[in-house]
Parts: sequence; C-alpha cells; structure tokens
Amino acid sequence: MKEESKTVKLKDGDPRDPEASGHGQTHIRIAYGQLFLKIKVKLWADTFGRDLYNTVTKYSGSLLLQKKYKDVEPSLSISEVDGLELVRKFSEDMEAMLRRKVEAVKNLVEAAEEADLNHEFNESLVFDYYNSVLINERDENGNYVELGAEFILESNAHFSNLMVNTSISSVQLPTNVYNKDPGILNGVYMSEALNPVFVENFQRDPTLTWQYFGSSTGFFRIYPGIKWTPDENGVIAFDCRNRGWYIQAATSPKDIVIVVDTSGSMKGLRMTIAKHTISTILDTLGENDFVNIIAYSDYIHYIEPCFKGILVQADRDNREHFKQLVDELMVRGVGVVNQALIEAFQILKQFQEARQGSLCNQAIMLITDGAVEDYEPVFEKYNWPDCKVRVFTYLIGREVTFADRMKWIACNNKGYYTQISTLADAQENVMEYLHVLSRPMVINHDHDITWTEAYMDSKLFTSQAKNMMLLTTVAMPVFSKKNETRSHGILLGVVGSDVALRELMKLAPRYKLGVHGYAFLNTNNGYILSHPDLRPLYREGKKLKPKPNYNSVDLSEVEWEDRAETLRTAMINGETGSLSMDVKVPLDKGKRVLFLTNDYFFTDISDTPFSLGVVLSRGHGEYVLLGNTSVEDGLHDLLHPDLTLASDWIYCITDIDPDHRKLSQLEAMVRFLTGEDPDLECDEELVREVLLDAVVTAPMEAYWTALALNASAESEQVVDMAFLGTRAGLLRSTLFVGSEKVSDKKFLTPEDEASVFTMDRFPLWYRQASEQPAGSFVFNLRSAEGPESPGQPMVVTASTAVAVTVDKKTAIAAAVGVQMRLEFLQRTFWAATRQCSAVDGPCLESCQDSELDCFVIDNNGFVLISERSQEMGRFLGEVDGALMTQLLSMGVFSQVTMYDYQAMCRPLSHHPSAARPLVNPISALLTATRWLVNELLLLLLEWTAWGSRRVDQGAEAKAVFHHSHKHKKQDVLQPCDTEYPVFVHQTAVQETNGIIECGACQKIFVMQQIPSSNLLLLVTDPTCDCSIFPLVLQEATEVKYNASVKCDRMRSQKLRRRPDSCHAFHPEENAQECGGTSHTSAPLPMLLLPLCAWVLPPQLLR
Repeated sequence: MKEESKTVKLKDGDPRDPEASGHGQTHIRIAYGQLFLKIKVKLWADTFGRDLYNTVTKYSGSLLLQKKYKDVEPSLSISEVDGLELVRKFSEDMEAMLRRKVEAVKNLVEAAEEADLNHEFNESLVFDYYNSVLINERDENGNYVELGAEFILESNAHFSNLMVNTSISSVQLPTNVYNKDPGILNGVYMSEALNPVFVENFQRDPTLTWQYFGSSTGFFRIYPGIKWTPDENGVIAFDCRNRGWYIQAATSPKDIVIVVDTSGSMKGLRMTIAKHTISTILDTLGENDFVNIIAYSDYIHYIEPCFKGILVQADRDNREHFKQLVDELMVRGVGVVNQALIEAFQILKQFQEARQGSLCNQAIMLITDGAVEDYEPVFEKYNWPDCKVRVFTYLIGREVTFADRMKWIACNNKGYYTQISTLADAQENVMEYLHVLSRPMVINHDHDITWTEAYMDSKLFTSQAKNMMLLTTVAMPVFSKKNETRSHGILLGVVGSDVALRELMKLAPRYKLGVHGYAFLNTNNGYILSHPDLRPLYREGKKLKPKPNYNSVDLSEVEWEDRAETLRTAMINGETGSLSMDVKVPLDKGKRVLFLTNDYFFTDISDTPFSLGVVLSRGHGEYVLLGNTSVEDGLHDLLHPDLTLASDWIYCITDIDPDHRKLSQLEAMVRFLTGEDPDLECDEELVREVLLDAVVTAPMEAYWTALALNASAESEQVVDMAFLGTRAGLLRSTLFVGSEKVSDKKFLTPEDEASVFTMDRFPLWYRQASEQPAGSFVFNLRSAEGPESPGQPMVVTASTAVAVTVDKKTAIAAAVGVQMRLEFLQRTFWAATRQCSAVDGPCLESCQDSELDCFVIDNNGFVLISERSQEMGRFLGEVDGALMTQLLSMGVFSQVTMYDYQAMCRPLSHHPSAARPLVNPISALLTATRWLVNELLLLLLEWTAWGSRRVDQGAEAKAVFHHSHKHKKQDVLQPCDTEYPVFVHQTAVQETNGIIECGACQKIFVMQQIPSSNLLLLVTDPTCDCSIFPLVLQEATEVKYNASVKCDRMRSQKLRRRPDSCHAFHPEENAQECGGTSHTSAPLPMLLLPLCAWVLPPQLLR
C-alpha cells in the first residue's frame, strides 16, 4: 500500500517514476493515483464519520430522546394547523387589544374637551405645574427651583424600568416655548383634568403604556410622569407638534407643492432660514401625504429632476432625499414666481384628475423674501372661485415691504401668511398651516382615529432609552367646543397612547407557528409594521442607530420572492386568503440558506389600517403535536435545575399585576399549576405541551449526569455541554466541564439570540437540525469570543432533530445536541486519517503530511478543519479558489443569489477632490472663514434671543446649526440594495474526484461526504500552484442602478390603500383668519448679514 500512496506524490519527469516518459503515461499515472486516493479518502471519511457519530450520539443522548418520544407515541396525536383559522383568531385578538387602546384615548378626548368648555382664559393666571425638566431640581441654596417641586419617581418594569410616577402626569416643553406664556399656563391648567383619567385608564387596562396630550401651543403632558433630560447641548428639541401621531391626527392626508425662491436676493441667512423652513415643512408630512419641491429664480426647476411633473409619497426615504437636495440649493438670478405657481397648480390638478396622490387636501407653500405683484391672473385661472388649493405664504427675513401682498395671496386662497425672520421662528410659524388644514375637521367635530406607522421610541428619552423599541400610536384630535369659536375651528391638541408592537405580536404565539413559521404586520401603504426580518438598526462603530428608512421598508423588500406582488396587493386591499411560495430563507447572518415552501395566510385587522400575515412552512411546519400528562408528573419534572423556558414566550401573563412582574415564566407556571395563585392567567395549551415535554425529556438529566461523572475521570476533554430544546420552548442543558472551562459562555444565553428561543425565531441549531435527514447531525462552527481567542472559531455545535410520526404525519418534537471544542474534532479527524485499511493497520501517510492537503467543510463551504488554523471558519473559496471553482462547475456546489433590500452601504464621494492628499490653501482659508462666520451668527442669534421674551430661541438655533454640521460629518452609511452569493452542497453528489488544469501543472482532488453529517472531506495535492484561478468570495455587492432605472424606481407609485376619511373644506370655515405680521425689531445678526455677504462669495453662505 505504500507504493499506492507514493503514486500521488510523483510529478512529471520525476526520475523515480519508471513510467515518466510521455504525456499519455502521465495521465495513466494520475488516474491510477486518483483511484487509490479515492479509496483512501472514502475510508477516512467513513472512519471519521463513524467516530464522530458515536461521540455526538453518546454525549447528546439523541438515541435515548428518540426512544422516549417513541415510547409515548401511542398516546400522542398530530393535527394539521388550519392557517386561515389561525390568522383570523390572531387578528381578532389583536383587534380586541387595539380597541381597548382606542377606548382609553376616547376617554381622554372627552375629558379634555369638557375641561376646555368649562375653562375661561385668564391672561394673568399664575399656576405652578410639574415641569418635566425642572422637577426635583434645586438651586444653590438647596431650595426647589420654580416649577421644579419634589416629584416622586420609582423604577417600573412595565415602563422599560424607567423612573416614573404612576399617580400623576408631568409637562414637557421644547426649548423654544416659553414655560410661563399665558397660553401655556392656561392650557396646562385646563389639562390638569386629564390626570384622574390617565390613572383610571391605566387601572382599567393595565396593558396600557404611555398616554399623553400634545397641545397645539407646544406643551406635552405625559403619563406616567417622568423626568426629561436635555440633550448634550442642553436643548429640549422634542416638540410634540411635529411628531407623526400629532400631525396625522390633526390633519387629513395632503398633497403639497413647496415653491421656494432661489433668486439672488435670498442669499445668506435668508436662504439658511428658507432651507430650515422647507425642512420643517417636510417634517410635518407622513406616508399618507404627497409632496414635491420647485425652486425658481429666472427659470423654474424641480430640485429632483427625476420627480418632474409628479408628486411623490412623503415617506421617510423621500423626505430625507429632499432634505439633502434642499441643503445643496444655490442662489442666483432674479425671482420670477408666475411660472412656478402655474407649474404647482398644474401638477396638483393633474394628480387630482388622475385619482392619484392623497385625493384630499391640496396646498402650495410659497417661500420667498418678497412678491412684486399679487399674481391675481394666475389664481383667477387656476384656483378661483372654489379655492380647492390652499396657498400658504412664508415671508423670509425682516423686510416688511411685501408683507401686505404676501398676506393677500394667502387670505384669498384659504391659506395662512407668516413671516419667518429667525431660524427659531420656523417651527412655530410652519405649525400654523396644520391648524388651518384641521379647521374643517374641527368644525365638523369628526374625531377620526389615527394609527401611525412603526417608529422608534425617541419621545422621551435622550439619555434614558435603554433599548430601541418599535411602536405604533393611536391618536385622536381634541377640539374646542365653544360656540363662539366654532367657525374658527380651534384645534386644542391631540391625545395619544403608544402600543409596543412587540406586545401586539405576542398575540400570535410562537409555538403555534412551527419551527420556521412567523407572523407579520403591514400598513395600508405596504410598509412593514412588524416582521422577524425587519432590521431597523445598523451598527456605526460601537453604536446601534436607526436606519434612515427603517419605517418605510416595503413588504416587497422583505418578502422579495413575491415578485408579482400578489401577496402585497391582497394584504393592502384588506383581503382574507392564502397563497404559497417557494422561498430561500437566509440563516446565520446570510452565510447559509434554507429552501422552503411557505404557505401565507392573511387578513385585515378591523378598524385599523393594518393587515396580518401568518407563514407556515410546508411539511412538519403545518403539523402540531398534541399529548397529555398528569400535572403531578409534569410538575415534578419541571422543577429540575437544568430546565429553563423561553424567556420571551408568554406561558403566563406576568407583566400586568405588579406582584407577578418579579416572577419568571417558570415560577409563574408552577404557581398556576399548584393553584397557589388563582389570579394568574396562563396559556393552557402551551402549558400542556411543556408538561408533556418535561416528562418525556426528564430521563435525559440522569443520563447526562452519569456521563458527566464518567467524563470527569477521563484525561481527555471531549464535550463541553449537551443541550436539548422542544417545540414548547423548553430548554435543558448539562455541563461536562467546569463552568469556567466552557469555551463559548454566551451560548444558550439571551446575549446570543441565535442560540435561544426568541419571540421571532427558534434557535439556529434547532432550525438547521429540522431540515437534516433523520438521524443525521448538523455541525456548525461558532466563534468563541474571549481575551485569549478574539474572534477565533473554537467551538463546534452538533445537533439533530427528534421527529414523531403518527398516522403518516410527521412533526418535529425536539432537537438535541452538543457543544465541543474544535481541538477534539481535529484530534478525531487526524486519528481517522492515519487509517489505511483494516488489514494494514496505521498508514505511513496521512492528511498531516505536506504531500496532501485536507479540508473538512460544511454543506455551505465553510472550513471546519484545515492544517492551517487561520483558514478555519473561512469560506473555502477564499482559501482555494481553484478547488471551489471546480466544485461549482461540476455541480457539487451550487451558487444561490440572495438579496438584501435593507442594507447600508458607504457611498462613493461626490467630490473628486475628496481623496487628494493636499488641500488647496485658499479653499482651506475660505472654509475656516465660513465656519467662523457661522459661529459668529450663531453667537449673535443666541445673544439676541436671550434678551427677548422667548428666552430659549438661541438654543433652538444652536440645535439647528449643530444638527446640520453633525449630519454632514456623520453622513457615512446610506441605505442601499445588495446581492450576495450563498453556496450550497448538492446532497445527491456524495463523492467525486477530478483534475484541475492549472497551466503548468495539474491538481488532483477527491471529495467524500462524511456519513450522518452535513460535512464533506476534501483532499487535494498541494504541490500544484493554482493561483491563476481567482478566489471565490462570499461578500455582498451593492446593486447599482443606472440613472434611468433608478429614476423609474423612485417615480414608481406602488399600490396603497388611502385612509378612509378626508376633511378638506367646510362651508362655515372662517377663511379670513389668515395670519398677520411677525416681530418688527430687527436683531443684530440681521443687521450684520449684508457685511457677511459682502465679505464672502455667495456659495460659501449657502
């Protein structure tokens, strides 16, 4: 046999080769060498596979667990899940939960309107209230500051462990709103009447979270009361009036065309204020609104040429895109507004006639520093006498020459006129248009219920947020019911309450959906509200941040196999039904893929704009295992120390009653079963499943304990731990080594989400095992994070599924496995490859020789074992491009293209000079000068504002400038689409061999499946240099769209369902209340501005 192994090593022209004369003889020799290598590799693979299988079955106890489920099979039944019935049941439960939130909000609306009706405005009212920023603050003498009395705060688990006061609300005001303004004091005093209603609501429905009233004057009353912390600049930027829930509840959907003057007279601070005004208007729009922006000087241009002649949905993506373009606007030429107004009217008319856009309110926002005429002919032709389009005018700067004309335009087109002379004015003045648009609804007293899209909980908590949580808010407007102000349509504010989407999704329990199933929600616009594959955050450095477009991710971007958008269309139309799709499911951060056939079941949630989908995977995913056991037996086996339950699953409701919050799910279940706590509500179906699984899996503890005792006597460490999980979220594990010696301490802990049962997913080892052939183990290499091995792959998990078959139906009952050190796997492998045959005994040649190169790879091409430790954990194509290329061309592996429509990419620099090592000194000087001017203006704005009645306007201005600079500096990653390859072994090919032509030499290789596993053994001849083959990489690449395709995608109007109600006009509306002049005294910064403009070129003052 020694001669056979030498054959592999001989090279062309080797004098030791008696047949080394001629090309034909070389081929004979290579074929001869291949044959013997193939025999040897099969022996090695079989030996290694047998040794590995024996070890993992012994330590996992998989055969025992299989037997235990087999023993109880006669008492089990398997029923098929009715997907449509399931989705309807979940939908009804969700509707009932959301209805309770609506009732709470209605109670607040009634209380607020009644309180206002009974309140007489008092200009000289003096009233102390709990100011959220000032509570518990003391002055230098130790006395409580004004509006800052003692306010008791206690940590509350129901409110994310924040410090709150559940007996009373507190009041927050943004920095630019004066906290003792008579309007504020009267509003705060009147809204004190909400305190008892907040408390009653919470007592009636303990699942309620935050309840609040956002006033049209700017204060925000929140329950439970909380202390508010300013940001790092000492600014409270949060203003309830520009939050999505406030704006959507206060107004009906709207089509807006913003027309902005970019003529030469707008240079300097005027342009800065105009840009900030546009940005503020954009912030008042939501996904039910449509918008476009036209800039004009001596000609008109759409700031996004791709959007010429249309309106686009004002979702977060488009709003952010517009903001970037607005930031780049330049001033030049003379302002000619006629053509811009005509263009705006024509777009609005075309969209209305084509039944596109919001089909509700329409408005033009005219932003300029002056109007040389009143443009009566334009309005006469396009808007009078019906005034279907409201015109809002914003006069920029202190100049009042054109004020009358600007006001005339607004008043004669049912709009509103304001003058914006400082950055800090923008917020207050822009808000006026919302009050005008709300008038018809207020006069009608239509209390529409509004549900928002998903958003992050940033309302509170600049410094207090512990975790980013997705919410939806239910909101309703609050009106003045006083008869004397009826025609004015006075909006008092908006009340709202948050619903954590996580809490809503608990009503679609994970255990009912099978190993790969899930539930998801989407909105009337097709955007994802909740989905296990929604990834709203991205990592920038060490920080997790929300993606710019996290709440406008379309259903078609997550369920991207739905190419024809059949599922999306049906769900947006609120239909009830089902469809099937073959899908590719990414696993393990996109390194692996499962091929499944999924059945989708969907229906709407009544009285909301939401639709619910439930996904079940074909096969075992549509069967549920049912069985019974006695409570006594189950209880006994539940109380083993090695047993835990999925912490995210709801076995018993523990988060409502304060006495239950301290209980773990296991403790609560034990109390429920013993009758110790009759008030506990538990999911009886799930509890029955847990009891059965606890009884069936109980013998595993004794089995593992006996093994552990024997293992401690062995000199060689084999396995770190054994573990099992069941379909009921029950988890058992046993250590075979001391806890300090466990290689991967995060495994099976909440820190490692992929290894435990979560609300969204079964563990990775369970999901992979469920798709392996019966009795076969799936091996996975994991990185053990530790100081001695940062990022080095050190740990291998092996798991197998336990299936139960009753009446020819098969369900997965559990998965069981072990975690072992990679060194053990290597030792077993090197020992197996020293075998030559049963007769000859140990071989003189093995994989550890320099003449052979051996790899053990998994079914996705990742290297588990190599002679070179730096290659372990890497993709084979990165290590040996020639070999991977050959395996792909032979069909041993296939390449699957996957897509990620939620990726973040680093954009290419817009400026070719960005990469230059040397900076032009003049450019650097101008940049520095521009920075100094900005800082000077900031300082002056702050100083001037400090002296005025609105003491905090400067801080607001500072926040605006600070934000814009910060935004540019950190504008690194941007949303993008990527595609990436995943490589999958074709299981039909269990063995193969071949020759790779590498130019001057040939490379022999043999591949053999390792039995009872997802592993492959590859043996090659390393002496032939095949570097002419490129590496095969598994990395994502950005999908680049050419300008035309990109524009088509941006312009495309996807199917959406409009909100049911629209309040655009009311005959009793008092349209003559249309604004007035602003402050008259010019502050110092405005007087100095011409000097700045003279010193620097206009483009530097953009």
